[in-house]
Amino acid sequence: MGDCMKTISILGSTGSIGVNTLDVIARHPKRYQVFALAAHTSLDVMTAQCLAFRPRFAVLVSEPHGRELQSVLARQGLKTQVLWGSAALELVAEHEEVDIVMAAIVGAAGLASCIAAAHAGKRLLLANKEALVLGGDFFMDAVRQGGATLLPIDSEHSAIFQSLPLDPLDWPGAIDKIILTASGGPFRSRDPATLSQVTPEQACAHPNWVMGRKISVDSATMMNKALEVIEAKFLFGVRPQAIEVVIHPQSVIHSMVQFVDHSVVAQLGTPDMRGPIAYGLSWPKRHTSGASALDFSTLAGLTFEPMGTCGHSERFPGLQLAWHVLDARPGTPAVLNAANEVAVAAFLGGRIRFDQIHAINTACLEALMPAAPVTLGDLLAIDDEARTVASVRVARLGV
Repeated sequence: MGDCMKTISILGSTGSIGVNTLDVIARHPKRYQVFALAAHTSLDVMTAQCLAFRPRFAVLVSEPHGRELQSVLARQGLKTQVLWGSAALELVAEHEEVDIVMAAIVGAAGLASCIAAAHAGKRLLLANKEALVLGGDFFMDAVRQGGATLLPIDSEHSAIFQSLPLDPLDWPGAIDKIILTASGGPFRSRDPATLSQVTPEQACAHPNWVMGRKISVDSATMMNKALEVIEAKFLFGVRPQAIEVVIHPQSVIHSMVQFVDHSVVAQLGTPDMRGPIAYGLSWPKRHTSGASALDFSTLAGLTFEPMGTCGHSERFPGLQLAWHVLDARPGTPAVLNAANEVAVAAFLGGRIRFDQIHAINTACLEALMPAAPVTLGDLLAIDDEARTVASVRVARLGV
């Protein structure tokens, strides 16, 4: 993309990825200009971000919050134009003046704007797992048709991307398997029999990473790793059976690639999302991120635990659902994603127990056999039906 000033829309600017993206951008004021900021309802944070970065557009999904932001910014004398609604998200994702889109809206709500950015041929920094889990081949087709540059921002997928040859045409003949590392979350050593007693606060207390509440719960159940397995299949074009998960508690090695000669290339770094964000912004070059350097003198050792040991299969039963849905008919990953979103929200709201998240996910997969999606509408219909089924299961299981 050269070294000239690039414009960027940040979808999900008030979440952890969005905040970290703005931190990286602030370090390079001659490289990046914020074109648009978008969020759901976080009025106070969005106001502060608009004052600091003065974007051309600010988008809130909620109309009441959008109108309030409009009034606040007008009183501050800012010329930022405030928009609201899902159509506004797509507008700032596909706008002709935008070079880069950071897609960091959590959940299925971010899919349409991701597809809009893909069709418009943007450099798409993908931090939204669900765009690939829900969208799958449909989303990847949009990337190809639009000529977009898709760069993963998840620390694991960024690590894999950084470990692979620069030309994707070289990947199929080179990759033996992809090895996703997982910290094991807050319950790596917890007795599986006690998981029914877990509180939302405990589930959100990740030992290594600072993340939003939904992804923190997914890390605690390792559903985040199941979603990453699905992502890896579509991102890197490998067979599901060529993807392995290993627990690495220190979160120093972010993931690895084993090549056909059985050599392994790994990407290491401190657990700081500014690293992969900076790489996505600067690729194929690199620039400073603000992340701390590794201090090898303080690393006591790097350890690994195969998923089949230490009771991990009983502790994290949801992980195996990744391979199950990839082997099922197209559209099934969308069912898993939607069910999990509903179940996690119910757990965080105190309506179900922690261990019932997996029960709801499996029940929805057993209840629904979706037709292969052809359009975005088909995908959203699968998502909607799965949410309805999951909500009914939540009501039946409610604590």
